[in-house]
Amino acid sequence: MDFVAWGPGMRKGRSGAVETEYAGAASSMVRSQRSHLSLAGIPMALAFAVASLTAVAPASAQPAERTPDASAGTELKGPVDSPPPPAPKSEEPAAPPNGKPSLDEDRKRVRAAAEKPSSTQDDLPKRVEMPARDGFLDRYVLESARVTPLPLDHDFLVFSLHGEYEARFRALTDLRLQPPIRGAVPSEDGEPAPDPALLGQNAYLYHWLRMNGRIVFRDGIIGVAQIDVPRGLIAGQTTQYVSQARDPLDSYNWYDVHPRDLYVEFRSPIGVFRVGQQTSYWGEGLLANDGNHPQMFGDTMRGAITERLLYATSPMGKDTPLFLAVAGDFVFEDNTADVMGNSPDQPTGDLAGQAVVAIGLRSDWAEIGLYGVYRHQERQLTSRVTPYDETLDVGVADIAGKIRGRIPGTDAYAYAKGEAALVAGRTSYVRSSYVNQLSPTSELDDESILTFGTSATLGMVHVRKNDKERWGDIVTELEWGYASGDADPLDGSTHRFTFDTSHNVGLVLFDHVLAWKTARAATIAQDDRVVGRASPGLQLLPSNGGVFGATYLNPRVLVRPVRAVDVKLGVVWAQATADVVDPFHVGALGDYRNYDGGDPTRRDLGVEIDTGVDARIALERTVSLELGVEGGVFFPGHAFDDEEDTRLPKQMLLNTKLGLQF
Repeated sequence: MDFVAWGPGMRKGRSGAVETEYAGAASSMVRSQRSHLSLAGIPMALAFAVASLTAVAPASAQPAERTPDASAGTELKGPVDSPPPPAPKSEEPAAPPNGKPSLDEDRKRVRAAAEKPSSTQDDLPKRVEMPARDGFLDRYVLESARVTPLPLDHDFLVFSLHGEYEARFRALTDLRLQPPIRGAVPSEDGEPAPDPALLGQNAYLYHWLRMNGRIVFRDGIIGVAQIDVPRGLIAGQTTQYVSQARDPLDSYNWYDVHPRDLYVEFRSPIGVFRVGQQTSYWGEGLLANDGNHPQMFGDTMRGAITERLLYATSPMGKDTPLFLAVAGDFVFEDNTADVMGNSPDQPTGDLAGQAVVAIGLRSDWAEIGLYGVYRHQERQLTSRVTPYDETLDVGVADIAGKIRGRIPGTDAYAYAKGEAALVAGRTSYVRSSYVNQLSPTSELDDESILTFGTSATLGMVHVRKNDKERWGDIVTELEWGYASGDADPLDGSTHRFTFDTSHNVGLVLFDHVLAWKTARAATIAQDDRVVGRASPGLQLLPSNGGVFGATYLNPRVLVRPVRAVDVKLGVVWAQATADVVDPFHVGALGDYRNYDGGDPTRRDLGVEIDTGVDARIALERTVSLELGVEGGVFFPGHAFDDEEDTRLPKQMLLNTKLGLQF
């Protein structure tokens, strides 16, 4: 819902009048505009609502379009976008030459105000599509029922509360995994233990509710909040022996709470200042990903979350192409750190701080930017009774860009986008996973880190129109990606690059098969029935669904016969970029084997075919129902053969989707 209000001092010439709009339920917001809430502003917003003099007609049931907003600075590559033009204002009487109105003029003004309504719907800010100069809109590629916030307006206080509820029922075939060395743990209820050589999960129901709040005082102060509550596994089968995964799905925890955004933004003449807990997104989301960008296949999860102080500006002036952003972060949660801790041996969580700089050029049809990070991370652990510290120091250089143009003589656009990231540094995390198990406090050389990852996408979208609207009816894309791999975990150098888990590539190979195989390897290596001290460095082994140590091609096509329906098809072909070596086999068992115990030199990961249908149904005002089904079939390559050269059986996954945007 949206409340739009103005009152004394907020608009000249209409002193004492108050306007309010109840625009109905709306969905979560995109990028840094996701949701906005300031507790201090709630009483004021409610007072305006109660004192409302004018009720405004509800918005159309058609989902609102995305509206550019300067608050896109969360992404660091667009921190100072100009807000859309304000809503039309009522004409104000001209001031007399001496600057003081006469008594007659005051009477005329009061009489005029009494003879006409105190406000009209045209006075209020509205969601308006802001296409590029060539007519392009982002929704031509990926449609969404989410509703963006109202545009900023100098004359109004805007309070928004939106949300989305999503439920997923997933069915999957048995997945073969390396069994624990000491076999299955006996069942507590006396029933036969499940086969320890399987994941143990064939069907389950998962859900989340994402609430978003936003409050804007005029166009200068913005409060933002976003939280997932609840989120988790509701029903179905649980997994086994994969507890080292970030989300192991090994217990029913439908009530989990995941805080995301809670910050205040101040817009000044010299730039944007933002302080508080924030998610961030850069480029294609390979490293910095907020977990809130829709994908053609699959769902986004979690996100990179930091306690951040950010300053963003356009050094050459408003509406100029150069942008600059600097930030200081304390990491709350991401793929490497968790302030809440992620190992029983950690008395405290991971402590990670980082400095961030982003600079680039942006125009209507293209942009390019460089994102740099220096990060220091440390944690305290205990080996039996001996405490010790581990540290990580890395630098990141990440370049991202995109370009777009209209294809002459057609109603179609061609575009290209990509990102490339290099990570270098040193750490004592990884080396303690496989060596020096008995004396973790003795001096050892740190591991060197040098990893590289990149992705590039070429695409084309054809635009169709009728009497009411325009939409992208055919979308074709070809994505190529590369992530460096590590064939020798004991050589003193780390070369494995892992994409963020919310950069989805297909449904089965990376999100399912490799995610669970790496989680099983890490869990076995930390089994206290096998090792005297669990190896905390192995917490970095699970990929959690991110692409790692692989190169791939992912052609995909999407057809929209009408704007509200998507029919999609994709193919993933993948090859390992280094020998497929399970670090557990090397460190604990002394042999170089893959995750199934087979030949690690075989690099053929396999081929995957994905398809699906999504539909968006407008129910009332801005309330929309989302229905969908998607599935994938994975034909494993020889990289998954076991020690007897037995192929991994064909893997299938079905994902049915039910969502409500409100």
